[in-house]
Amino acid sequence: MRYLLILTGLALFSISAAPAPAAQLQLALLKYNGGGDWYANPTALPNLAAFCNQTLGTNFALDYGTVDVGSAELYNYPWVHMTGHGNVVFSAAEAENLRNYLLGGGFLHIDDNYGMDPYIRVAMEQVFPESSFVELPFDHPIYHQTYNFPGGLPKIHEHDGEPPRGFGLFHEDRLVCFYTFSSDLGDGWEDESVHNDPAEIRAAALQMGANVVEFAFRQ
Repeated sequence: MRYLLILTGLALFSISAAPAPAAQLQLALLKYNGGGDWYANPTALPNLAAFCNQTLGTNFALDYGTVDVGSAELYNYPWVHMTGHGNVVFSAAEAENLRNYLLGGGFLHIDDNYGMDPYIRVAMEQVFPESSFVELPFDHPIYHQTYNFPGGLPKIHEHDGEPPRGFGLFHEDRLVCFYTFSSDLGDGWEDESVHNDPAEIRAAALQMGANVVEFAFRQ
């Protein structure tokens, strides 16, 4: 499964003159239990998909998939986004399914929408008990794809005023999960009318999001 996912992803960055594939890949939103609002930012992924199509030459469908963390359908999505403001609970079976998905070549982007941090750390310890989140240095390639972010993640919303931080979970030197904290990237992907963010803030959020997508498919 790992190689199938990787090869599918690489096809997204083929020469633009090549025929478009019959079935478009979708970005996906992860549905989880625990009471947290996994469904936050409903306009975010369509806007990110459109931005990637325009700037990276990808061919994502503009509608996104929604997938339960314990579902076999998870394997249909090479790139999965997770967000929310509150509690996250994985059952043992769900944690095992997510682990197998990530070991098989999948990629998970977690974006703390404010208040998720203490819960997601516990949940991901179930998935990778042998690993811990490590903060990525600013010279990590995820910050230097098509768009260059020499100071790391952009700050979209202030909340507690803490600096934005990017954390990673690795398996055999492969980044399988990227966790963006105190940045609110997903808010910056939403329709302009949702948060009324300045154009330059929304652009930075979408550019960093495109970097995460590009890195996941090319690493």
